[in-house]
Formats: sequence, C-alpha cells, structure tokens
Amino acid sequence: MKVRKAIFPVAGLGTRFLPATKAQPKEMLPVVDKPLIQYAVEEAYAAGIRQMIFVNGRNKRAIPDHFDTAYELEAELLASGKNELLSMVHSIKPDDMECIYIRQPKALGLGHAVLCAQCVVVNEPFAVLLADDLMVGKPPVLKQMVDQFAEWQASILAVQEVPTEHTKRYGICAGTPVSDRMMDLTHIVEKPSPEEAPSRLGVAGRYILTPGVFREIANQPRGVGGEIQLTDGIAALMRREKVFAYRYDGKRYDCGSKEGFLEANVELALQHPQLGESFRNYLRQLDV
Repeated sequence: MKVRKAIFPVAGLGTRFLPATKAQPKEMLPVVDKPLIQYAVEEAYAAGIRQMIFVNGRNKRAIPDHFDTAYELEAELLASGKNELLSMVHSIKPDDMECIYIRQPKALGLGHAVLCAQCVVVNEPFAVLLADDLMVGKPPVLKQMVDQFAEWQASILAVQEVPTEHTKRYGICAGTPVSDRMMDLTHIVEKPSPEEAPSRLGVAGRYILTPGVFREIANQPRGVGGEIQLTDGIAALMRREKVFAYRYDGKRYDCGSKEGFLEANVELALQHPQLGESFRNYLRQLDV
C-alpha cells in the first residue's frame, strides 16, 4: 500500500491568534513569505502525495482561493514581464496536485474532522497534517514517515519528547522500541496530567493512518474537551492493528502558540536565501 492522500484539518477558529484570525484562517498566517498551510502542503507533496483533502469550515474561503488559479494576478504578472513571480504563483499548486474541500459542519474535534474525509479516502492509508505544527527536516518529516510506512505497512505517529509539565497539551504514548527511531505502541492517551502520563513522548502533528481508524473514530464517545478525539480512535485501533511511533529527524515549531509562531518566523527568516544575511545583521544591531 502507498500513501497517496493527505488530510488537512483546517476548520478551527484560531482563537489564540485573535484579532489577527477574526477575518482570516490561522492556517493563512504567513511565516516569512508563505502561509502555514502552504508549508504543510509542500511537505505532503515532497512525500509523494498528490491528493490534498482540506476539511474546512465557515469563513475559510482564503484557503481554496490560495490554491486556486488567480487569473487576474497571473495576467498582470505576465503583462508586466514578472516571470519569476509568475513561476512562483504557479508553483503553489503544481499541475499534478488535486485539491478537495470538505465542510466540517460542526466543530466536534480532530477525530471528527478526519472522519469527515472518509468518503474521499475510502480504503487507502492516508496522512494527516496539522498546519499549525510547522515541521522542518531533511528529508521532510512526512517523507521520512512515508518511507517507514513502506517498510512496516502500519499506522505511524510522529513523536517527540515534551517537558513533563506539557503532557496535558499532547496525546502521550508509550511502547516497546523496535529500532532507533521506531516504537511499537502499547498505550496512548489524550492530554493526560503529568501524574497520569505514561511517558513524555508527545504526538506531533503528523500521522500516517490505515483506513481501519475510521471505524474506531466513528464508535468513539466524546472525550477530552467534549470532542471526538483522534487519539481515542487510535487507541481503539491498537487493539486490532499495530501502531508505531516514529521519532522524526527535524524540528517542530508550535505555530498554534504565539511564541512558536514568532520563533518560526525568526529562524526561517535567518535561513532564507535572500533575507537571511540582512536579517541577521539587523538582529545584531538590536539592543535587547
């Protein structure tokens, strides 16, 4: 089985970034010169995925508009001879990439958002990418996971160690190591207190899941926060199938928080081929 489809749950309201997100999706907030959702889509594309499924909600028109053809803009760039910018605009959605948009009628949680895409995924393995987790790796983090899936043919969750006091922010898992980076999961729980956490391994915003998880999500009652949790569906899936955790090689920026968002902007600006040197010089001049 190959991973050919990716789900992007983008229906959230982004309340932690108000007022910036009052009229625009949080996934469209820019890090340097690209919106968060574009980073996630580019990561999926680099992993060989060509069908992008966006589970969105009200007031999310900016996301399909971003990946749609902008005829007026492209005509203006062409007429002005701005060919480099025109190529950049074309690269946002390559010709072999398909975008599908599904409405999540109610904000019932991440598990429910994934379940909304079942009609498109059907019986294939699929990836889930949370755009406010900006992941940087060489090779890209999802490509690392797709390569692991090719070998193990089982669900894989990206994980990282988190501070003990932060376990209540993550799905936390535990299991038996099978290699340097892979772990056969035996336990997973959503947002446990530090006292109840089975480990400090937190699930980051990248998943590869088998279609069996849909049945498990559909049978879950509402969990933490009164929502249908993806973590609970994965916990139920573990009773029927192998599920692995993968310690990815790379860095995660928690762009769901203002601090993480600012860190991503600073660090990626420093790595930018055109902006990096001048921005570094500017930072050196600051009296902080």
